[in-house]
Amino acid sequence: MDVLWEMQAPRAAYVHVPFCRRRCFYCDFPISVVGDRLVGESSGMMAEYVAWLIREIELEPAKGKGLSSIFFGGGTPSLLSPAQIRQILMALERRFGFESGIEISMEVDPGTFDLPRLESWRSAGVNRFSLGVQAFQDELLEACGRSHRVKDVWRSVELLRLAGNWSLDLMSGLPGQTLSMWRESLELAIEAGSTHLSVYDLTIEPGTVFGKLSDRNRLNVPLEEEVVEMYRMTAERLSAVGFGRYEVSSYARSPEFECRHNRVYWSGLPFYGFGMGATSFVDGVRLGRARTRAEYFNWVGEKEKNKTVQDSRIGEKNSEAREREIFLERVMMGLRLVKGVELGPLVDRFGTALVDEAIVALKPFVTSGLVRVDEDWVSLSEPEGLLLSNVVLVGLFEAIDRE
Repeated sequence: MDVLWEMQAPRAAYVHVPFCRRRCFYCDFPISVVGDRLVGESSGMMAEYVAWLIREIELEPAKGKGLSSIFFGGGTPSLLSPAQIRQILMALERRFGFESGIEISMEVDPGTFDLPRLESWRSAGVNRFSLGVQAFQDELLEACGRSHRVKDVWRSVELLRLAGNWSLDLMSGLPGQTLSMWRESLELAIEAGSTHLSVYDLTIEPGTVFGKLSDRNRLNVPLEEEVVEMYRMTAERLSAVGFGRYEVSSYARSPEFECRHNRVYWSGLPFYGFGMGATSFVDGVRLGRARTRAEYFNWVGEKEKNKTVQDSRIGEKNSEAREREIFLERVMMGLRLVKGVELGPLVDRFGTALVDEAIVALKPFVTSGLVRVDEDWVSLSEPEGLLLSNVVLVGLFEAIDRE
């Protein structure tokens, strides 16, 4: 039998850069707010973080033949200097090696870079950028606590058009957002000319500014049926102009522009993770790092001393329960991909009984047209199945858990 999918050597790495000019009102990511004054400048706080990050990279046992993708997420990675990005990439290459044609993605925010910085990042090896726009209306950006405005978006777009391969992020369901606003944002995003679009629905998380204003009337968020209409509008419009959807929230102008890191993550393949709050998936274990800088530095220091490190590994369970948990996680992630989940590898990994159990649980959704099952694959229908993916997954989880 081939090596189990979760035990394969990782070929991808995620690097978390926690710094932001301010915390957006919907954000619950592990970040450190640095203020506008540090944009484009070097800071002791950032230099210290990069040093600890590199120390963690150097501690990770190298496996396999090299990395084929790296993703700098955040936070706002574009607050790091090109020299700091280069230092991190050099550490990764020393430790793991790079495959020919490696994709190196970096999230950037409008207003945080100019042409010299962009060219320096590209010269360091970054060959794909993801621009966090979210909306093309200043009033919506202000309502979300974003630090940029529409004029900053267009300045950044003009620069990124020179980069060739770049993505643009939009967010639907924002407070005060109307269908006409969404239509306008969608059309302007298409006009911007990116090779990839990521389109997310607002999720209100506990502890965020929006989470503390949990009353929908106080938040003035669109009605559910309006958000559904935004979803349908997006799928129809982007398809009409040549974007193909490959994941619930991700569209690319052609398969070559699909984000490799996205595909690794949603395919359930292993990946390294580095930095404050980052998660890795190596040797079948998901490991989450501390969510504050001080705790993260201590975590790395303890790891260097070969002491026991507290982490968020999956809890100890009996073998059967653990297998079901891994199975459900694999199906849940795979169903986010438009192509779905291949059944053969699931049977090889988990056995026929568990896979058959899942197929039976999904039958009502096949009947309703939300799920497609053939001899080789199970997938969500487009667009309705993808729209109601949470309904399908809850039904599947409840059926499997009852056994």
